[in-house]
Amino acid sequence: MADLAFPLAAKLIERLSSIASEEICLAWGVQADLQKLGRTMSTIRDVLLDAEEKQARNSGLRSWLRQLKDVFLDAEDLLDEFECEALRRQVVRVSGTTRKVCRFFSRSNPVAFRLRVGHEIKDIRERLHQLKDDKKFADLRPDHHHHQISDNLRENRNTTDYLVTSSKVIGRETEKNKVVDLLMVQGDDHQGGDNGNVSVIPIVGLGGLGKSTLANLVYNDDRVVGSFKLRMWTKVSVDFDITRLAKEILRSASGTKISEGLSPHQLQEQLRDALKDKKFLLVLDDVWNEDRNKWCQLRDMLTEGAKVGTKVLVTTRNSSVASIMGTVESINLDVLSFEDCLSLFVKCAFKEGQERQHPSLYEMGKDIVRKCGGVPLAVKTLGSQLYSKTDERQWKLIKDSEIWELERDGDGHILPALRLSYTQLPSHLKLCLASCSILPKNYIGFSTMDLIENWMAHGILESREHGDMELEDVGELYFKELWDRSFFQNVKDYAFFYQFDMHDLIHDLVQSVAQGESLTVDSAGTKRISENVRHLTFLKSGQNISTNLQKLSKVRTILVRSRENIGKSFLCTCISRFKYLRVLSLYDSPCELLPSSIGSLKHLRCLNLAGNERITALPNLICKLQSLQTLVLRGCVSLEEFPRDMRNLISLRWLVITTKQSSFPENGVGCLTSLRYLSIWECSNLTCLPRDTSYLASLRTLMIGDCKQLDLVMENYQVIPLRLQKLGIIGVPRMVALPEWFQGCKNTLRVLVIGDCENLEALPGWLTSFTSLRRLTLGSCPKLLSLPDEMHRLTALTEVRIVACPDLERRCQRNTGEDWPKISHVQNVYFEWL
Repeated sequence: MADLAFPLAAKLIERLSSIASEEICLAWGVQADLQKLGRTMSTIRDVLLDAEEKQARNSGLRSWLRQLKDVFLDAEDLLDEFECEALRRQVVRVSGTTRKVCRFFSRSNPVAFRLRVGHEIKDIRERLHQLKDDKKFADLRPDHHHHQISDNLRENRNTTDYLVTSSKVIGRETEKNKVVDLLMVQGDDHQGGDNGNVSVIPIVGLGGLGKSTLANLVYNDDRVVGSFKLRMWTKVSVDFDITRLAKEILRSASGTKISEGLSPHQLQEQLRDALKDKKFLLVLDDVWNEDRNKWCQLRDMLTEGAKVGTKVLVTTRNSSVASIMGTVESINLDVLSFEDCLSLFVKCAFKEGQERQHPSLYEMGKDIVRKCGGVPLAVKTLGSQLYSKTDERQWKLIKDSEIWELERDGDGHILPALRLSYTQLPSHLKLCLASCSILPKNYIGFSTMDLIENWMAHGILESREHGDMELEDVGELYFKELWDRSFFQNVKDYAFFYQFDMHDLIHDLVQSVAQGESLTVDSAGTKRISENVRHLTFLKSGQNISTNLQKLSKVRTILVRSRENIGKSFLCTCISRFKYLRVLSLYDSPCELLPSSIGSLKHLRCLNLAGNERITALPNLICKLQSLQTLVLRGCVSLEEFPRDMRNLISLRWLVITTKQSSFPENGVGCLTSLRYLSIWECSNLTCLPRDTSYLASLRTLMIGDCKQLDLVMENYQVIPLRLQKLGIIGVPRMVALPEWFQGCKNTLRVLVIGDCENLEALPGWLTSFTSLRRLTLGSCPKLLSLPDEMHRLTALTEVRIVACPDLERRCQRNTGEDWPKISHVQNVYFEWL
């Protein structure tokens, strides 16, 4: 899959045109070189659509496209150099003294820069000309037709009008009822040597047939919910690590975070205590383990003392796994019938009744369905691509594609169908989906916040096409478009973000698209590592990691999810080797001090130190990162001070803070005028918000949580004009009323969440003037007795959620509560969490 070349070329040509006309390029005398580079790229771009179409049967052409894409990525790094220099000039102008200006020009001497950049432009042009002289290029022809069809797929697509009819399950009612009946049985006569109180029911089938979907249907069936006191769901995947699984099951059973320091014996005891004397349902999703001893160890931990009727539901592709674990006959999923597949396709591809208006499309749809081989995931993704499209060329392009003739994978027809669904994406969504290759496989509960931060960091999001939309809003729009097309699943809306999963076959597709650019490093180390790797994820420590990193230079992403890898040598190697690093995420790292050399990473756009409990300060040189857009310090509970020159972080849009400070320093957070998202979390000593309110003018989202000493009232109160769209206040016990200055966002606020504010006594009457408010959540506010009068003025309000506010819940009960008339116009009223 090498069809990222065209969207990369299109994006680069547009950037070249823009950068070549800027003052900085004129000053450094590189305008002509950039214009020549743009013309060369344009010539190559014109044949890329033909190349991408023919590559399915031509391995040489795929190799040519891979080489071309690598040159394009190097060109992108080069163009970022100009943007970095422009940002640094901006900081110098703002802070500027003559001495600082002289220092700036001594570091970035125009002549030296011109020579270095000129050499890099020449090198890229030579590499492009070499590829252009290749015979494969001569055999290609300019063709814009298919691209126009593909890009038309995103036009007139109303996200809110779809989301997602394809989620309706078709053709599995028999299997569902069979599983539910087995779950309702109190005992099991076919236990063999297993615990007679516990039945293990396997669901077996190829990838994409809907095993997890069926399990989820059963899990949420009313009969099942009413029959089991405790229900738990755990994603297993390839790594059948008993300790990890026991922790996840215990976390699911208790609903609380599990201490990392538990010994195996302590973990076993806590798990047994949590499950003892309970009739529970446990789903073990996507099991691959064929080691019976491992299963027996976990089973014994789960079943000791369990009540009669306890069930374990297992989904697996492997019949051997089912025979090892199962105590009853497996539920074997077969492919769906043609009729069921066609029904699913129609629901995904047509608006209700639309298929009758377009009989020719319906007939082509039948051919597409037959080629999907009865696999619902294939049917759903392709049908979703064609939703509400009536241009016959778009349908014919999918029906007659050569990709159907590719060698089938182990799961039948699924991978060619998924590849087709990818090739039909518009260019901007291809880039977004390909960047998901960095996401770990078989992980559940991804957040759109992390996803959108990553898209921003890699320059994928463009606001130009979307009017006044912020980059964050464009990212959410792109996520919804991919969700519409069934590339994401199990999506949950948490008001401030979406949580989602990615089917492992979609992950395989994304990895094939990325062509080895993303690498996950585990205990096996980094052997056979390609020098073109650009995204690295570390899950477990491997030997000689720093040594192996010396082979690389083009890495853009470092994502560390292992405490063992973080050391001074590792960080210094990353900083010295990867000058084009865009993302550095060190989750839960034990790092005590960031090297000052981090200030040299001028391309860095996302720095995530979430969960670092040891770091006490950040080096002031971090303020040289003028490209930095995202800084995440949540859970940095030992952080005592911020850098003194934070005002120089002029591109910072997302800031998530945990600090031991009692107040914010001057010239710090309050001066960050580009902020769009601010989260102040677990700041136990913080007493007030920043005194400088400059940051508030650009904010769209403000989250304040677990700040026990914080007083939200501002000195010298005035209503500040705000553009806030989402506001969350959670765990702020000193708040007895909403501060008056929040009135400044009455025309823009769409989401308001207030929780764990034990002293909040009333909502103000002026809240009813917030005519843009769509969602209101009130949780764990026991002193809150009633809603304001005239709530009917909130005509945009579509959801009210009231949880653990006893008096208020009673007053708001449908039809009977005293406050019910105030919210009777609201479409959705809930008295439980999401």
